[in-house]
Amino acid sequence: MESGPAVFAGMVFCLFGGGLLAWTAISVRRRRPVAQGVGPVASVTVASLVSLISLLVGVWCLTRL
Repeated sequence: MESGPAVFAGMVFCLFGGGLLAWTAISVRRRRPVAQGVGPVASVTVASLVSLISLLVGVWCLTRL
């Protein structure tokens, strides 16, 4: 990967993953639903997995420089 697109993609993935993880943690802490119409355990699990996968992809992109 060229360095410009790798940095951009890595930062986008990291910002999205970090934001989603922070939003999920704040929602759980305030006892608000993470997703409407879905069980609380399932929604927290899926949101956490997606955010961690996004963070890992972002770190992978940034290490490809």
